[in-house]
Amino acid sequence: MAAAVYYLTFLFLFLLQNATSEASPLPPLFRRPIRNHSNHSNFAKHPRRNPVVLPVNHSSCDLFAGEWVRDETYPLYRAKQCGGGIIDPGFDCQTYGRPDSDYLKFRWKPFNCNVPRFNGVKFLQEMRDKTIMFVGDSLGRNQWESLICMISSSAPLIHTRIIHEDPLSTFKILDYNVKVSFYRAPYLVNIDKIRGKTTLKLDEISVDASNAWCTADVLLFNTGHWWSHTGSLRGWEQMETGGRYYGDMDRLVALRKGLRAWSNWVLRYINAPLTKVFFLSVSPTHYNPNEWASSRSKTSTLTQGGKSCYGQTTPFSGTSYPTSSYVNQKKVIDDEVKEVKSHVSLMDITMLSALRVDCHPSIYSGDLNPSLKRNPDRSSDCSHWCLPGLPDTWNQLFYAALLY
Repeated sequence: MAAAVYYLTFLFLFLLQNATSEASPLPPLFRRPIRNHSNHSNFAKHPRRNPVVLPVNHSSCDLFAGEWVRDETYPLYRAKQCGGGIIDPGFDCQTYGRPDSDYLKFRWKPFNCNVPRFNGVKFLQEMRDKTIMFVGDSLGRNQWESLICMISSSAPLIHTRIIHEDPLSTFKILDYNVKVSFYRAPYLVNIDKIRGKTTLKLDEISVDASNAWCTADVLLFNTGHWWSHTGSLRGWEQMETGGRYYGDMDRLVALRKGLRAWSNWVLRYINAPLTKVFFLSVSPTHYNPNEWASSRSKTSTLTQGGKSCYGQTTPFSGTSYPTSSYVNQKKVIDDEVKEVKSHVSLMDITMLSALRVDCHPSIYSGDLNPSLKRNPDRSSDCSHWCLPGLPDTWNQLFYAALLY
C-alpha cells in the first residue's frame, strides 16, 4: 500500500513538472517590459501605461473633416495665463485692442469622432523626459507659443524656464524634464552664403539643423508661405540645386525639391517607431474678401474694395471654403508627405483653418501706430493667428493624434 501511494505521488509530481515547463508564456499584459538601453530618450523607453483607445483611433475618424460649433467653455486659456513674454505682440490680439471676443467661442468638431479636451498634466506625464520640437516658419512659432500657453494654463503649478535664441528656442518644464522647442527654418532646407550671395540650397538640410532635429522625440514640421515671397521678402538671392545656380525658378518646383531633401533626411535619420513626426499642411491667408464676401454680408464688416480680413468676427459658414491662395502649395506638400507616410503623419489643417477668416490679428498685431490702424488694407496681418485662437485647435488635434 505504501509503495502504491509513493508511486502515485511521484507520477503526479512528474506530470505537474512537465505541464509547467510546457505551458504557454504569460499574456503580454503580464510580461515584464523589455528595457531599452539607448541613450536617446524615445517612446520605447516610456511605453504608455493603461492605454485608452478613443474614437480618434477608429478607421472612420477623420480629425480634419468636421465643422465649427459654438462652445461657451472656450477659450482654453487667457493670454495672462501664459506667463510674461510668451506670446509675441503680433499674436496677442486681445491685449492690443481687439474689441470682439466671439471668435474665441468656437470648437472644432469632427463628423465621426470626438476630440479629447487638452489635459496639460496628462500631456506632461506622457511626454516625461522627452523633447517636442516645432520646426518651420512663424506659423510654427504661432503653434509653439499656443502649446506653451495650453500647458501653462492646465498645469499651473509647474516650474518652467524659457530660453529665446535663434534658431532654437526652448520652453522647459522642469518638474517633468520636458522640453517644448521651436527651431526656425522657414524653408526647412539650408540657406548659406556662396560667392557672396545668400543661397537657398534646395538639396540640403544644414548640419546644425539636422543635429538639433535628431535630439527630438516628437517633431512637427511646417513650411509654405516663404516659398511664394518675392522681392526683398524672399530671403535669398539665388537658388542652388544639382550643382547649378538659378536667379529664380518656378516656386512649386523649388518647393518640391526642398521637400524631397527633407523627406530624404526623414528616411535617413528618423526611426519611425521611436520618433513621432508630423507635418502641418499649409496655413491659409485671408487677404481677398471676394473669397468669402458673398455669404457673409450679414455677419461681417467689409470695407468696399478692401484687401484684408479686417472686420471679420465669425467663422465662414459651412464645412468647406470656396478657394485658397495656397491650393497648389498644399498639393505639393500633401504629395511629398504621403511619399513618407510610413514615417510622417500629415496634419491636414488647411480647410478647417480656411473657415476661420475671423481669427487673424488684422490691425491688432502689436502696438501699431494710429496711422497704420486707420489703414487696414495696408497694415492688417491676415497670415498669422491670434492667441488664444486657431493654433489651439491645431494643438488639440496634435494632442489627439499623438496620444490617442
